[in-house]
Amino acid sequence: MAGRELPPSSPFADDDGSADPGLAAVLREYAAGAATLGDVVAALAGTRVLVPVLAELELAGQVEHDGHTHTVDKEASAGIVALRAPDGRTALPVFTSMAAMTAWRLDARPVPSDVPCAALSAVQEGWEVVVVDPGGPVTALLPRPAVWALAQQEPWRPAVGPDGVDPDVVAAVRRALAPVGAVIEADALPGSRAEVAVVVTLVDGLDRTLLDRTVERVNAALAADEVVAARVDSLELRLRRAG
Repeated sequence: MAGRELPPSSPFADDDGSADPGLAAVLREYAAGAATLGDVVAALAGTRVLVPVLAELELAGQVEHDGHTHTVDKEASAGIVALRAPDGRTALPVFTSMAAMTAWRLDARPVPSDVPCAALSAVQEGWEVVVVDPGGPVTALLPRPAVWALAQQEPWRPAVGPDGVDPDVVAAVRRALAPVGAVIEADALPGSRAEVAVVVTLVDGLDRTLLDRTVERVNAALAADEVVAARVDSLELRLRRAG
């Protein structure tokens, strides 16, 4: 495999740059709609990925894939490339194989890493998401909670599944907002602009000042809840009046 020299004791010394067969199969199923992002994250755990390093950091333009634009960003350390994901967040790109990396950029050098170390690097850099194979053939964008779970070598439990928002997340939202004055009821539903929509029923008759103050308290309560912070990638707030 092309790239930096690895010491003989390296666990990747015999790596030929091929993708893990099981992971490759799950990615193909994900592209066909037969597997979920959770399946991809589970298949990634315990595998090797390639982290791209550039000899010279520069703003290298934009990478298009599946209708999404990923901007190569200068926001990097030690030559590791960061991407700007479509939603504006900073992402660490990782590749399942040398073929996937060279299809993305010919001048990128591969640094092999186990998935937990790569995810931990993204967390330590403050990069919110990880993009798997941004140049294809199948691209997967891993949300922040999935990256955290991989870094901690724990299973990822998506906040939203086929049956809606996970009951533990719903309970956490309701528990967090119960002490907030002017909040009558709270619920959590799959979002349209974010992963989870928090629907808050407020007492009637709030003026603009009280409404703004209540929204601030709602946002602060949600941000302070450990379950919401750990499980939910993004939130949208929907307000409604009682009655």
